[in-house]
Amino acid sequence: MTNAIRVVHTTRYRYSKPVKFGPHRLLLRPRDGHDLRLVSSAIAISPEARVRWHFDTFGNSVATAEFPAPADSLEIRSELLIRRFSHEDFLVSPDRPGSAYPFVYSSEDLTDLAPFIALENPQERSKLAAWLAEEAGKGPDEVFAFLRNLSDTINDRLSYIRRERTGTQSAATTIDTGTGSCRDFAFLFMEAARHFGFAARFVTGYLNIAADNGHEHTGGGSTHAWAEVYLPEEGWVEFDPTNRIIGSPDLIRIAVTRTPYQAIPISGTYDQRFGTLFHGMDVDVRVASEPYDPSGPL
Repeated sequence: MTNAIRVVHTTRYRYSKPVKFGPHRLLLRPRDGHDLRLVSSAIAISPEARVRWHFDTFGNSVATAEFPAPADSLEIRSELLIRRFSHEDFLVSPDRPGSAYPFVYSSEDLTDLAPFIALENPQERSKLAAWLAEEAGKGPDEVFAFLRNLSDTINDRLSYIRRERTGTQSAATTIDTGTGSCRDFAFLFMEAARHFGFAARFVTGYLNIAADNGHEHTGGGSTHAWAEVYLPEEGWVEFDPTNRIIGSPDLIRIAVTRTPYQAIPISGTYDQRFGTLFHGMDVDVRVASEPYDPSGPL
């Protein structure tokens, strides 16, 4: 008997009277990989919707929901059962191949990784560089240790806050305010890694806040965000500066993107005419480990 992780993510929108909904884009289903097995997945939508699936440019599974009838509320409920496999043992192994920093990607890798190396906000490079020079210093001369120091610096120097507003702060805003949410920390880490020549991408998903080892993480109760950096011979390695964790099985990846705004879990529109008032949105995310028998029925 082993453990699996069950994720139940419910989002409810409320309106003053029935509205006509435009198409809604749902980024709620992960893809199988060697480090994550999707045992089961289900999405329930009320009012009834027509759903079609496709892959986006990053290979993420995307559902588009279309609504034939108006309604005064919308509820989208996603339930996942996942097995997550750790990358931590390899990262701390003495057999792990190390790479000196600074380094450069091969010409072949550079062709594929170029979009993930360019800063999202190049006009902020000087502010970012000054902050990194002051707070992170030169850093270690080994790639993995260098990136760990970068992630730990963000965790040490900035204060975590939970922001209910949508959107992600720019790196400069997070530096100036000294505070940020998990997605703000992830984006700052991405921009910092890119500043130093690394390919980095944004990850949206969930966090198992009460891990099997009893360690409590920050940022649960909602969706979570972190970053990945591409390392030669090692692939995309996860860094969560909010919790100072790397390659952890407590990070449940749903989608990866080049920018934060491409990773919104649920997005869509409704007809705002005729004096309709938006009464609010409720989000409930529950993540828990449970026993799982791999030899039993799926």
